[in-house]
Amino acid sequence: MKIISTSLLLILTLILLPFVNHYFGIPLSDYEWQVVRKLIYAALGFAILAFAVSSVTHNYSQVDKLWSLLPIGYVGYVCLQAHLNTRLILMLVIVTIWGIRLTYNFSRKGAYQWPPWKGEEDYRWKVLKSKPELNAPWKWALFNLFFISMYQNALILLFTLPAIIALQNKDHPVTVFDIIVILCMFLFIVYETVADEQQWKYQSTKWNKIKSGEPLPDEFKKGFIDTGLWSVSRHPNYFAEQMIWASFYLFSVSSGGPWLNWSFAGSLLLILLFQGSAQFSEEISAGKYPEYKEYQKRVSRFIPRI
Repeated sequence: MKIISTSLLLILTLILLPFVNHYFGIPLSDYEWQVVRKLIYAALGFAILAFAVSSVTHNYSQVDKLWSLLPIGYVGYVCLQAHLNTRLILMLVIVTIWGIRLTYNFSRKGAYQWPPWKGEEDYRWKVLKSKPELNAPWKWALFNLFFISMYQNALILLFTLPAIIALQNKDHPVTVFDIIVILCMFLFIVYETVADEQQWKYQSTKWNKIKSGEPLPDEFKKGFIDTGLWSVSRHPNYFAEQMIWASFYLFSVSSGGPWLNWSFAGSLLLILLFQGSAQFSEEISAGKYPEYKEYQKRVSRFIPRI
């Protein structure tokens, strides 16, 4: 399975990261390693918490609830360790904007409820759990531990680690390059917002018509959106999310780090994760909607094609 192979790649990346750090960047000082270790302890704690809660409640979207919140905390912690360095403040502001928007989009789907471990679960986990490779309880428990809980928490930490390069080079002045990076991130956040809003309106209208017993126009009969940004990309929101964190990586360069440095691992692994996630989502959609395969032939998966 693609998700399992991606998980193995993450483990290999974590093993190789110290060596990559040695050859692609200035080695971290004892203080910087101390900051990284505390972030690792935090990520491990959240992974254990997510595994324990999901195992008891059988709601496996616990990490999903944390996805938009933890990066704000991680970058905020590094910003404090840099004594509110200007660049890191800017990084924290743009990540907070990203996090607030994503949290709002997730919350309106019913993800956040009280008690906090309740809420809408990602439908893909149930589909994945029914797969022959994972339908044994012990197999699913291992998958929950190593992929859902540990992999995803490790990934969230990894794609925020360009903040450590900024901490390492905190005396490097803010330049036009930083402003360009912020504008890129902001534009991709807007792009993702528009894509999510278009999908939300489409799905809300479709389900309201179904529940009220109204006849569905052809636009809704096919079951999926293929208008607006979705007419030039099958996953415009996924595309934007990848580009947001690829842009965030550039802060490690704008702060004085080399163009290729060890903190690229997070954004690279995020892109790989979205490849597998999109493929799995499309397998489900193609099975539900007869016209989806034609849509796949007509429209690019990620990069907008006009």
